[in-house]
Amino acid sequence: MQNRSTSAAAARTRPGDQTSAAATGSMDAAAAATLRKRPLSVHTAGSNGTAAATGAREHGELVSPSARLVEDFYIVVVIGVATPVDLPAARAGIEAQLARYPRFRSIQIRACAPPRLLESRGQVQVLNVKDGSGRPRWVPTTVNLDDHIIYPRLVAAVVARDPDRAVEDYVATLSTLPMDESRPLWEFHILDFPTSEAAATTAIRVHHSLGDGMSLLTLLMACTRSAADPARLPAMPPAPARTGAIWERPRPPASGGALALAAWAWSFVALAWHTAVDVASFLATILFLRDPHTLFKRANHAARQRKRLVHRGLSLDDVKFVKNAMNCTVNDVLVGVTYAALSRYYFRKTGDADTSQEIRVRSILLVNLRPTTSLQYVRKAKKIVDRKNSSLEVVFTHLAAEVILKIFGLKAAGAIFHRMISHTTISFSNMIGPVEQVEFCGHPVVFIAPSGYGAPEALTVNFQSYVNTMMVNLAVDEAQFPDRHELLDDFVESLRLIRGAASSLGKNHKND
Repeated sequence: MQNRSTSAAAARTRPGDQTSAAATGSMDAAAAATLRKRPLSVHTAGSNGTAAATGAREHGELVSPSARLVEDFYIVVVIGVATPVDLPAARAGIEAQLARYPRFRSIQIRACAPPRLLESRGQVQVLNVKDGSGRPRWVPTTVNLDDHIIYPRLVAAVVARDPDRAVEDYVATLSTLPMDESRPLWEFHILDFPTSEAAATTAIRVHHSLGDGMSLLTLLMACTRSAADPARLPAMPPAPARTGAIWERPRPPASGGALALAAWAWSFVALAWHTAVDVASFLATILFLRDPHTLFKRANHAARQRKRLVHRGLSLDDVKFVKNAMNCTVNDVLVGVTYAALSRYYFRKTGDADTSQEIRVRSILLVNLRPTTSLQYVRKAKKIVDRKNSSLEVVFTHLAAEVILKIFGLKAAGAIFHRMISHTTISFSNMIGPVEQVEFCGHPVVFIAPSGYGAPEALTVNFQSYVNTMMVNLAVDEAQFPDRHELLDDFVESLRLIRGAASSLGKNHKND
């Protein structure tokens, strides 16, 4: 039987345990000392112990290639609640809602021997599950909530001295610890003490192979209920109107004239040109084009490199005010705020007064860090986003990934995937949350802060809306960003300046 590495942090105990964790600074060493080997087996319960013993169910579902590309990637959602944690209610809610989903009840099996079944005590152990190609599969298993709900006992003096820092330190420690692959790859870490933001905090850690950030957050929201009416799901913002694929542009009527027809034809020329340029840039990034080493870019990437996950709330009303004043999207505003915040941080830290040079920081978008007027950040962001939306680059990269996987295999695809990420500087995302307060397992949610670790970048920027707050969440390399809270301050100040400039713009328009 194949063995798999597992971990148990010294800073975590099950409810009822009397042992206390050491100070957070010693968590990593203690956790490393407790790594152990466990037999890898899968228990699938069934009537008379014979369910899942025949057919495809015995083998499980193949793990998708994209899931196999993110073996070292984890998603962490930090949630603050308004009341102390009612552990029995939380356990019952997690078991009834989240733990019933197939991915949260399955493990990945990678093995070399043919499938073999062993019946024991009314259960079936499915061992060494694979198909003819040896590809890993998802295989159902029983879920023991004690393995997934972790109730750490931190040193009381450490928590009392600075509870916010105690939470940050504990969550940072998770980025250095592997997950136990003999169990479904998700955990709830309950920090049941008050901070400046909430009465208690829960850090949910999920392996990226279970889903991307959007799908996992959607699943999490599906497990919540409206705080105003617990009988219904929370209200979400209206979905944007779909306009179809960007190449499905209807031909204008003959009454529109030659100019309208020419504009319609030119849009396809622009689409082809933008796609060619973007595809060339994509290939160049894989082959040789990498961002310069600025203070945002990690020089090297070591396994289990410690990440700090920090967050700060911004006014969603201010973001929407700028959106309306600039006639753009919320995403345009957030990219502009990020652009401005990185500029402020860069020029303050470096003392560089030469604004003639262009500092390139790439994520999904190119970001020019040259100081400009406040609204110029949003104007430039909107221009770049619109330009990227008029391109088929994403279609090309998706098809290219499928071809590479099919012809050259996962190893080659993984190398290309890693090169593309390591040649850029940051990751950026923006996710939409409920427009009203929600309850999770009966606990009113104060804030939602999703982030993650495992990517080679030193800086990841995630935005998450919730009620009237836009949370900016940063995952930063601990050594590279010791002043990470100052960077959060730059986001706050950048939005304030941009909002002020947008307000002045509105006044000028009224005067006109």
